[in-house]
Amino acid sequence: MSLIELTNLSKSYTDPGSGACVPVLRGINLKIEAGESLAIVGPSGCGKSTLLNILGTLDTPDEGEITFDGESLKQCTPKQLAAVRSEKIGFIFQLHHLMPQCSVLENVLLPTLALQSPPADALQRAEALLEQVGLKDRINWKPAQLSGGERQRVAFVRALINQPRLILADEPTGALDEVNAAALTDLLLQLQKSSGVTLIMVTHHRAQAARMGRVMTIHEGVLT
Repeated sequence: MSLIELTNLSKSYTDPGSGACVPVLRGINLKIEAGESLAIVGPSGCGKSTLLNILGTLDTPDEGEITFDGESLKQCTPKQLAAVRSEKIGFIFQLHHLMPQCSVLENVLLPTLALQSPPADALQRAEALLEQVGLKDRINWKPAQLSGGERQRVAFVRALINQPRLILADEPTGALDEVNAAALTDLLLQLQKSSGVTLIMVTHHRAQAARMGRVMTIHEGVLT
């Protein structure tokens, strides 16, 4: 069953200098199955992050239709889209975006604050996930006390804490060296498979992309 379906999706921006309309995405059609892992690759500025933002309901297309978990997002209000983001989508970025004043455990639990009814087992789930990624003894540490790879592992766990249907990862290992990037990719795929979540990763790293279940390329606004 498809978790996400994009139909004739297009997006343009206005050049602030010339005022010209600049197409970024052109007629994107895509079906993504529940539990699938998909990499999206392409040169800088080709629209990878724009597509990810649209998938995450952080941006809206100019034209086309998005169906998520069987429901069209076209007529959703901003409040309804915010609910989809908090309840069904987890985000991982190139920079971890951890709150420096919060402990590892507090950072992981932050997404639960956006839920109307936070799960009663959120604390136990957070502790179990942190143990799974090798950070059980770091739960009370602050981000400044962690290595870059450890911070990104915390970000991975934070993205999973609300048990989302979809994880969107935008260059999740881009700030790490090759060895740590490979190890973090291993971990991300392990977490994806053990949780059954759908994973979409934007990356410029072809070797990492090849480890995903499917690889697609954006070129001149077209997804192939």
